[in-house]
Amino acid sequence: MTMTTEPILKVENLTIDVPMAQGTLHAVRGIDFELRRGETLCIVGESGSGKSLTSLALMGLLPKKMRCKAARLDFSGVDLQRQTPKAMRALRGDRMAMIFQEPMTSLNPAYTIGDQLMEALLLHRPVSKAEARERAVELLGKVGITAAESRLGQYPHQLSGGLRQRVMIAMALMCEPELIIADEPTTALDVTIQAQILRLLADLQREMNMAMILVTHDLGVVARIADKVVVMYAGEVVENGSAREIFENPRHPYTQGLLRCIPVPGKTKPGEHLGSIPGIVPSLIGKVEGCAFRSRCELAEDACSSSVPVRRPGADHAYRCIHDVPGGAPA
Repeated sequence: MTMTTEPILKVENLTIDVPMAQGTLHAVRGIDFELRRGETLCIVGESGSGKSLTSLALMGLLPKKMRCKAARLDFSGVDLQRQTPKAMRALRGDRMAMIFQEPMTSLNPAYTIGDQLMEALLLHRPVSKAEARERAVELLGKVGITAAESRLGQYPHQLSGGLRQRVMIAMALMCEPELIIADEPTTALDVTIQAQILRLLADLQREMNMAMILVTHDLGVVARIADKVVVMYAGEVVENGSAREIFENPRHPYTQGLLRCIPVPGKTKPGEHLGSIPGIVPSLIGKVEGCAFRSRCELAEDACSSSVPVRRPGADHAYRCIHDVPGGAPA
């Protein structure tokens, strides 16, 4: 896998606020990360931690009522915050693409698979319908769909969940984007199909040397595919680093808690109880101060309600905690 030294994506202090009747919901708070071509960045965390909103912000797909701002939102030299809706439409599907969580609701039931695949290429490239059709057949074959040409005339409801997800992947790759964002692309699929889709994404990424952001809550997925990991909790990054550092030397209590929740091959005995994290995610409406995880953390103390420092146990590893938490994978 070839990686350039210059990041293709730079995100600094990204915040997303949602006006509500009860006050302002601070859905995403001060997110920072970088991504290089050829790298896979996994964003992990519980439901409601801000993972999907972060990816939608990068694509310029947030609802209008949400307020999004950042110190920097740079994609390959393009300031995403300064782009007009027309300019963002030119970027989406061409240089950056997204695979959504549920393909049945992302594909238009009124149009054939072929029409939906060809649309992006016809919109962004000076090609004929015959050339677009040829590209669609080629990519359907590449993502493992047999009898690809005959599939072009079918509608989404005529395909299984696994096939629809493969169509979504092919659609995202039609223009060979530099960045692909996959928002929990295997959630609605059974375990066998999940493994096939993940293997397919990894293979295609290596072949096309794309940067990829994978949004997921499944740490088993992360272990197989990630180069970098961003752990989010209650709208902010609590730990980030290389996949090796996060799995072998987790430092934030939340990251350690997540890892205790998954079985470890060769260590976890059949029938043995897995770990759990007590409590629920706090409300992010109104003023949010201190560590949001403190109500669920066994290390919490009064100082956790004030400013929380960022600690750096390594050059590419950081976590947000008042404690110098011992590292090491949970037993």
